[in-house]
Amino acid sequence: MTAIKHALQRDIFTPNDERLLSIVNVCKAGKKKKNCFLCATVTTERPVQVNVVKVKKSDKGDFYKRQTAWALRDLAVVDAKDANKENPEFDLHFEKVYKWVASSTAEKNAFISCIWKLNQRYLRKKIEFVNVSSQLLEELPKVAEESVPSGENQSAAGGDEESLDEYQELNAREEQDIEIMMDGCEYAISNAEAFAEKLSRELQVLDGANIQSIMASEKQVNILMQLLDDALKEVDKIEHKLSSYEEMLQSVKEQMDHISQSNDLIQLSNTNNMKLLEEIEFLVNYLDLSKGHIKALTDGDLSSSKGIEACTNAAEALLQCMNVALRPGHDRLQAVQQQQQQFKDLREQFARRLANHLNNVFVQQGHDQSSTLAQHSAELTLPKHLPFHRDLLRYAKLMEWLKNTDREKYDGLNKNYVDYISRLYEREIKEFFEVAKIKMTGTSKEGKKFGLHGSSGKLTGSTSSLNKLSVQGSGNRRSQSSSLLDMGNMSASDLDVADRTKFDKIFEQVLSELEPLCLAEQDFISKFFKLQQNPALPGSVVADSTEIDGGLLSRQHNLLGDRHSVPSEKEEASIIRAMMIKVFRCIEPELNNLISLGDKIDSFNSLYMLVKMSYHVWTAENVDPASYLSTTLGNVLVTVKRNFDKCILNQVKQMEEVKISKKSKVGILPFVSGFEEFAELAESIFRIAERRGDLDKAYTKLIRAVYNNVEKVANESQKTPRDVVMMENFHHIFSTLSRLKIACLETERREAKHKYTEHLQSYVIYSLGQPLEKLNHFFEGIEARVAQGIREDEVSYQLAFNKQELRKVIKEYPGKEVKKGLDNLYKKVDKHLCEEENLLQVMWHSMQDEFIRQYKHFEGLIGRCYPGSGITMEFTIQDILEYFSSIAQSH
Repeated sequence: MTAIKHALQRDIFTPNDERLLSIVNVCKAGKKKKNCFLCATVTTERPVQVNVVKVKKSDKGDFYKRQTAWALRDLAVVDAKDANKENPEFDLHFEKVYKWVASSTAEKNAFISCIWKLNQRYLRKKIEFVNVSSQLLEELPKVAEESVPSGENQSAAGGDEESLDEYQELNAREEQDIEIMMDGCEYAISNAEAFAEKLSRELQVLDGANIQSIMASEKQVNILMQLLDDALKEVDKIEHKLSSYEEMLQSVKEQMDHISQSNDLIQLSNTNNMKLLEEIEFLVNYLDLSKGHIKALTDGDLSSSKGIEACTNAAEALLQCMNVALRPGHDRLQAVQQQQQQFKDLREQFARRLANHLNNVFVQQGHDQSSTLAQHSAELTLPKHLPFHRDLLRYAKLMEWLKNTDREKYDGLNKNYVDYISRLYEREIKEFFEVAKIKMTGTSKEGKKFGLHGSSGKLTGSTSSLNKLSVQGSGNRRSQSSSLLDMGNMSASDLDVADRTKFDKIFEQVLSELEPLCLAEQDFISKFFKLQQNPALPGSVVADSTEIDGGLLSRQHNLLGDRHSVPSEKEEASIIRAMMIKVFRCIEPELNNLISLGDKIDSFNSLYMLVKMSYHVWTAENVDPASYLSTTLGNVLVTVKRNFDKCILNQVKQMEEVKISKKSKVGILPFVSGFEEFAELAESIFRIAERRGDLDKAYTKLIRAVYNNVEKVANESQKTPRDVVMMENFHHIFSTLSRLKIACLETERREAKHKYTEHLQSYVIYSLGQPLEKLNHFFEGIEARVAQGIREDEVSYQLAFNKQELRKVIKEYPGKEVKKGLDNLYKKVDKHLCEEENLLQVMWHSMQDEFIRQYKHFEGLIGRCYPGSGITMEFTIQDILEYFSSIAQSH
């Protein structure tokens, strides 16, 4: 192995300025054994680079070649596989894992030990050694590193390489000295013994010269020693003087220390005085309330704007003094305790005075506002509370102060305000709705019919009368409400359009008055009581708003009752909604009563109410979806929607119950005309409405019911043929839908047209079979024979259909008889059709076309089945046109 190592050093590494430090004979694991060598090398130039080189024997000769080289800094892990047992396998982890099997465990261990030492010296322990015995990982000697200065470390680094190799390389200076010496002795290379002997002699001469020099310098050494003794004596003198100086300075030092201690005490006293002054100034500045503020809190005028402003400033100053964060120890001072107690007394006194004053304001407002009700009783307007709100908003900052300082009195004011204002609003709103109901029904007999009475400007009896009205029988209710049957039998004047328009305006006026009232009150409550109204509580708003005297108000009481807790924004929004529910507790019942009254007056009023309520709900939701107004109107909208659905169901039910006369012709059915009037009314109402979904659903239900009941009546009709009933009514429906252009009924419009056309054709074909009955039967027999397989030109040979039989049948229908038959047909059709739909001319023209078609068909059969016979009908197409024209003109 040594010979191979020297050969590799000479042939491969020396030309590349590298030194070979360790070598191991390996082959790749798991493959055919192709031996190669792994070599650990270092470069001779600075900086030193350490490599692991794979060397392989050439296939063409006995020399070795360098195959692959890896930098040692790229080596991440050395895995020896087993630290306790002898195992020649090991892995080197470069950019990928290389698995090797060494020729012997000793070579593997020597190679791994060399790698470890190179790692310790050049890489500062960057490589991880796994499954390696601790005996192999012995540290390199540190003597050379500690004895050699850092600047000379590179040049002297060869001293610790004896453990890595058996020889040491000369440095540049040593090489230069040897070359000079060998130049002086030319025979050194040829005669090494003579050269060594010469060097030995020169060394002996140098040793002798050194000894003589030492002996000659003895006298000089004695002189040097004498000088040293003199110097020591001088040093003793200097030390004695320094000791005396030190004793003198010691007394000065003691005096200076005493002065320094005095200065420290003075400085400490000054510091303490400054801190004491700072604390006193802090207490005086932040815990002192001016006499003006104290006077405002105790005797300030809460009625005038100037007095309210002074009290507000004083209350804020008091709150600021009470909220001062005292420093540690301040609360133990008697003066501070007395000042805090004075602040508490002032706070309680002012809070009590403020609460009493606001309660008086609430009561006075209730009395003042009641006096203005009389002037609004005759008009459909609600009293405005803006002046009252404006006066109270002057106390908003004081209410905020009360909310932060005395929660109990704040809650008491909240409750008192709701109690007083709710009673006031209840009187105003009930009077307002009384006026609205009387304007809807009037004070005449019609008004008395609905239980409303008016005398000398005083309004009474609304609620009880409506309750009595709501339990009346279905027969009475039907007489007071409109239906499609009634509309079909009424003229435009009888529809009472003016009354419906009046109801629509009154209902819109009611909603327009309530909406700003609720919004203004909610805004005032939020500003006056300093409550956040924007956040919406999760859950069902409708369910919350219906619990007026139940859970929601109890939750409000819980929120307001705990004065130690500060409500969150969601809780404050809930408080506002609870207050609004109690303040306006009568709005929803009154609206429901008004809606019930309007429905009893005319069931079609639900259309107007649905449009108006939908618009106002949409407006309220855009302002605040969680507000009381939005919630209440949403609940009322549900009631209106139910009434509207009930109205539609009633119309459908009345259609199903319709009965027709058996002795008179049917004509346009009442509910068909009624649907037309309903659609025109609904389209005029919903023309600019946002919410058409409910109307479209109602249209679908009604039109289906109309179609079904038209067919039902047509099937039951005895006087008028079924096709006529279907044709006339579906033509009327088609005309109505085409004129109104209702998008959701486009399919039904096409269906109506199809049914109209289908039954028109059916009636025409059925009617035309009667004037030429025998002729029709004869040609139907011919077509039957042809259908059985008889050729058309052989039909004339059939006994029943020969030429004589054909001439006999044709003679029975001369032109005069045909005209007479058509005239009778015209009279019969005229009896079947109604005048209001005006379909007689359309029907007569269709019959003319069908008659000519049949004539051409008969002529064609004669020409094909009786060729060359010369047989023709006794009247021509021109005759037919003249017959139809003259009959139409004569009638």
